Amino acid sequence: MRGAMIQTLGDLPQLKAVETDLKHQFISWFNRGFLELRVIDWNTPASILERIIQYESVHAIQGWNDLRARLSGNRMCFAFFHPAMPDDPLVFVEVALTEGVPDAIGPLIDQTKEGDVGSVPDTVVFYSISNCHPGLAGVSFGNFLIKQVVEEVGKRYSTMKRYVTLSPIPGFCRWLATQESGIDLEEMRSMAKTDTAKTADVRRDDLLAACAQYLVKERRNDLALDPVARFHLGNGASLHAIHWAADLSDKGLEQSAGLMVNYLYDLKKVEENMKLHEQKQQVVTSSEVKSMANLFSAEALEG
Repeated sequence: MRGAMIQTLGDLPQLKAVETDLKHQFISWFNRGFLELRVIDWNTPASILERIIQYESVHAIQGWNDLRARLSGNRMCFAFFHPAMPDDPLVFVEVALTEGVPDAIGPLIDQTKEGDVGSVPDTVVFYSISNCHPGLAGVSFGNFLIKQVVEEVGKRYSTMKRYVTLSPIPGFCRWLATQESGIDLEEMRSMAKTDTAKTADVRRDDLLAACAQYLVKERRNDLALDPVARFHLGNGASLHAIHWAADLSDKGLEQSAGLMVNYLYDLKKVEENMKLHEQKQQVVTSSEVKSMANLFSAEALEG
């Protein structure tokens, strides 16, 4: 009911009070103390696996073979459930164990790969987080899920050195289209599709600098403008790296011209980063990303 209300509030603003009441009720009903973390694997009931395929909202799962690949080898999935909905996940995260920090989504979801032969994983990668029910928008699950999965994976794989995401940048191209940057987005999309070697190019560097500006400095209500950045930075992650030609799916090219970003969860600094973001609106970044953002600002001033 609330999901339908959210979609129609523009036409029926008189429903806002009811929608708000439902949200407060759901925050109470679905608080963290009631949630159950489960591992999703190939032995999970088929009805739940079907819902995982249906609910995946970041990198679409192309049927059963694709799902099986994402649950095998060095890849796994964790989900939160509520006792009142034991067969219907609320939110789930897909995880891969890699050697080093990944710079493209393709190898992580390649159906033919179960981990590089001879590689020794040292990095936990969160590459997809999907909220399953529109009617639970605004009820915070993802931050609890990330923290508990970090704890769970840490118990299983004590040799992991770092926890990172490989995340989309859903609002970037929409924002860039409103800027007088001189960057041709269609040209960038075409370049990304053909630049498998990821060669140096001043146009590519300009796009990366613009993306760094968008993620580090653009704000709405003192919070990061991009919704995925807002989520991870609000949970204490730092902005680690931006990657060219990282997501060549139609969706990735449309949203971000193929760019993706790593957010780093340094467990010793998460609380400090959260305070900096909440109280001072600071985005903790690597020196590389900071240099990119400064380059865009300098070019804008010169322009």
